[in-house]
Amino acid sequence: MKVLLITPPYHCGVLESAGSWLPTAFVYLAGSLRKAGYEVEIYDAMSKFHTYEDIRAHLTEVQPDVIATGAITATIYDCLNVLKLAKELNPETLTILGNVHPTFCWEEILKEHHDIVDYIVRGEGEQTLVALLNCISDSRDPAGIEGLAFWRNGKPVVTPDRPLVQDLDLLATAWDLIQWDEYTYHTKPGSTLAVVSSSRGCTQNCSFCSQRLFWKQTWRARSPENFVAELEYLHREFGVDVAMISDETPTVDRHRWEHILDLLIHKRLDLELLMETRVNDVLRDKDILGKYRKAGIVHIYVGVEATSQKTLDQFKKGTRVEESKKAIELINAMDIVSETSFVIGMPDDTMESIARTVELAKYYDPDMAFFLPISPWPYADLYPQLKPHIEVFDYSKYNLVEPVVKPINMTLDELRKAIGKASMDFYTDKLSRLDKMSPYKRKFMIAVIDIIANNSYLAEMMGSLGENADGMPLDIKKYLDSIS
Repeated sequence: MKVLLITPPYHCGVLESAGSWLPTAFVYLAGSLRKAGYEVEIYDAMSKFHTYEDIRAHLTEVQPDVIATGAITATIYDCLNVLKLAKELNPETLTILGNVHPTFCWEEILKEHHDIVDYIVRGEGEQTLVALLNCISDSRDPAGIEGLAFWRNGKPVVTPDRPLVQDLDLLATAWDLIQWDEYTYHTKPGSTLAVVSSSRGCTQNCSFCSQRLFWKQTWRARSPENFVAELEYLHREFGVDVAMISDETPTVDRHRWEHILDLLIHKRLDLELLMETRVNDVLRDKDILGKYRKAGIVHIYVGVEATSQKTLDQFKKGTRVEESKKAIELINAMDIVSETSFVIGMPDDTMESIARTVELAKYYDPDMAFFLPISPWPYADLYPQLKPHIEVFDYSKYNLVEPVVKPINMTLDELRKAIGKASMDFYTDKLSRLDKMSPYKRKFMIAVIDIIANNSYLAEMMGSLGENADGMPLDIKKYLDSIS
């Protein structure tokens, strides 16, 4: 069988404004498939900004036997459209859908789209996908394969969950199938950007998130030696000089994490690392944050999410308000770029409460802050509380960009303007204090704010607030021009 792994042509102005990000999950799926004897291609239509006509032409040329794609909630429609296109070109093509949204919403998908979706892979896919294709190749009944959902005899069928892979070091990869010249980090022109995974899972209880549910509230990790060897390989073989660690919480095990840092320091790789971690782990590691910087970590995201303890408790973050500010201070003290986000647009939000959040965001003083409208994932614990307030039922808008939940005392248009104003106020303030930053951060922030004001989803939001020039808020344009 010839298998095509394809990303959907979806864009909302978030990730693509910062860089082009390779589909790491496909690297693992392709590695497992190739190890099992299948011919595999990774087709990243999203990063290529390909249209459906481009995709049609590619499918016509390649003529895959199997086409598989993965959907988060915001991309589900585009993923379904890709599979529909594949069926139109060749009804015999086997179509497979996976990732977070299908894992939880398989019944809804199969009831409405069983004519274009042959199988849904639920949860981790490396073993399930290989087992499914082996089963079909041998003309056996896939009902015996764990981790599947499919349509049979007029109704959706689901098989038992597949146990998670316990030894992540044993998973095969297919990094050579990546077209490396397509992936770069925009704040570092000419860079080659990788997205890597050192662990899988999340043991936290955040009520608005999908990751702990997808990973069954477990956490598994690759060995430090295995992970660092992969970074060294990517740097040596493909010229990777920036890598984002995609883990939700790579630092859960302090002993393991410090071992990774020590190995990176010893290797002296010319490699910048971007990562996410928890506020509590930053506070725990305050005595070794110097190792973070020496190991090449230049950018840390921590999810503050809210500036009131009541909201933090509602989100089940497990942190205190004052801890978030301290974590950001510690990151800044190491000359590491600090990034965070604040969830707004909850049912009890008002223009005044959002304005207070922005002022507190300035007080926390992260280098980057994003004000994200709450997205009501239909499988998240918080969904029942948000459901009565949902005004938009188009899943493609569930992207943390478009407001879809209406606060009781605001319209969606007012919320949209509040998001734009929050971003404009925060970054205008940040620009006014560039002279207090280190040369490294100053250069980074100028590049970031230029991207945000010109090439991100926020450009239109901010530009629509009043008089602007070339689509850019005048206050920000003034600062950037003076810097130039």
